[in-house]
Amino acid sequence: MRDILKEAHSRRAFLSMAAGAGAVAATGGARAARAQVQTKAHIVILGAGAAGAALANRLTERLDGAQITIVDGRAEHWYQPGFSLIAAGLKPASYSVSQTTDWLPKGVTLKADWAAEIDPEARKLRLQAGETLTYDYLIVATGLTLDHAAIEGFSLDLVGKDGIGALYAGPEYAARTWQAASAFVEQGGVGIFTRPATEMKCAGAPLKHTFLIDDIARDAGTRGKMDLTYAANNNSLFGVPIVAEKVRMLFGDRGIDAQYAHVLRAIEPGAKRAIFDTPEGRVERDYDYLHVIPPQRAPDVVRQSGLSWADKWVDQGWVEVDKHNLRHRRYPEIFALGDVAGVPKGKTAASVKWQVPVVEDHLVAQIAGDTAETSYHGYTSCPLITRVGRAMLIEFDYNDNLVPSFPGVIAPLEELWISWLMKEVALKATYNAMLRGKA
Repeated sequence: MRDILKEAHSRRAFLSMAAGAGAVAATGGARAARAQVQTKAHIVILGAGAAGAALANRLTERLDGAQITIVDGRAEHWYQPGFSLIAAGLKPASYSVSQTTDWLPKGVTLKADWAAEIDPEARKLRLQAGETLTYDYLIVATGLTLDHAAIEGFSLDLVGKDGIGALYAGPEYAARTWQAASAFVEQGGVGIFTRPATEMKCAGAPLKHTFLIDDIARDAGTRGKMDLTYAANNNSLFGVPIVAEKVRMLFGDRGIDAQYAHVLRAIEPGAKRAIFDTPEGRVERDYDYLHVIPPQRAPDVVRQSGLSWADKWVDQGWVEVDKHNLRHRRYPEIFALGDVAGVPKGKTAASVKWQVPVVEDHLVAQIAGDTAETSYHGYTSCPLITRVGRAMLIEFDYNDNLVPSFPGVIAPLEELWISWLMKEVALKATYNAMLRGKA
């Protein structure tokens, strides 16, 4: 009876939150109006993804007379938090697809091209088509690059057949991942789920996919025909120790084996064999289903620009910024946002939501000849799905402290239906509001 009452209380609390969220959406957000700063500055934003679009929308409200140019060669905008749902057959590929222009404010100029070269000394950048842009302020929000070529024998052409999945590569590849995963659910065998040794976006996604395939197989009555292994890149299942221990316990309860310090280096798709680097040397493991997440790095144009850290993440190239204000440590007119920013944590869409106002405040203050106190403390959120209809809403900061947004309503380390709804229903609405600069 106590559990039933607790569930009822949670449902009422969620409905109250949902009503509040709807009111915020209807009114266009609760941001207090502030006087605009007059400026003729040219601001270039590299990337029209979550970070770039959100910042552009907010800057158009804060600045009067600024010239804002966004550079992005991809016509489609991808709602990347939806990829895990697509790869589990819970959403179609179209769920994560919209148009880049859908989210950009009036008055900004979109260059539908990619940056080919950044010259921070001259404050210039060259586009692939040859055009050169000068800037007064530069926002690097390019996202990251999936280094599939680092895995010998792997090609995106393999995804969706012969037991290979790779949900990170895009909406269509997430859908193809479900093709391979659903065949595995039906037939059974050995499933191996990997994660890279580099920093990565949404480090909970490999775990989500593992949990979801386990749960879907249980529902289908085929779990007994499977052996599931999660290949961790180091000696932990998650970067936050208390969460890592919770995941270890859940794996134990559900019969999911954890292989530590196993980094995928190569595959032999014909033989269905995965090759891992381990402290004991190379290890070969046969599979029937293999989920591949490749190493992740800053785009080449960033890595070759001189903007990256020289003494850490040297193989990955994240932009050298102050972790609290996200301003470049050597070029004060440059900021970095989102996945490409070289900070200890923060490669999630939820992190972007907290980073964007910080860059906005510091940039506007700098233009006005002032300073700002706004600070980013590493907020990162992972709605860690543990089964269809249940998730743990994990929120933490630079110091691995749990920082729940709904204390007393959503317990971070409990598998709750309300946390599932936050992921499956509420998150996309919040994300869309963020893109508009309203959240």
